[in-house]
Amino acid sequence: MPPPNPTTKELLNWARNYDKLWTAGDRQGWIDNYRTVVASDCVRMLDPVGTPEKYGFQHCIVDSWDLFQPHVKFHMPPETLFVNGNEVAWVLHNIITSEGRTTVVPSIETYRFEPDGSLVIRTWYRLPRKAGGELGQMFTTYLPDDYEA
Repeated sequence: MPPPNPTTKELLNWARNYDKLWTAGDRQGWIDNYRTVVASDCVRMLDPVGTPEKYGFQHCIVDSWDLFQPHVKFHMPPETLFVNGNEVAWVLHNIITSEGRTTVVPSIETYRFEPDGSLVIRTWYRLPRKAGGELGQMFTTYLPDDYEA
């Protein structure tokens, strides 16, 4: 396990590998990359902000990979990456392929690495309208409560 307070260098390394490992389809590499900066299983995630909070490394990190990775690729423009103290923020381009169509949806994401080794993730993006098909099913699984777009 990493120490509970990742350094700026460790956070930058994690962030710079985030989109590359995801888009390459390297599940274990992506999980291991998180483990270089997250010292516990205590992860809280508001994804997106305004929806029910999710808890735990497995649910927030691993289950999210399993649900979304086959349909979503990431690109993080380097100029949108910020590391200030124990917090990381970026703008992410989510390249979503569903039912033969590809769209790019931006998200704003923040990560706060707490002194106790826990992580708080907050993301902002527009929820897709409720719909059938692959994308609708992904979000129905991800946000089982009656979310509104």
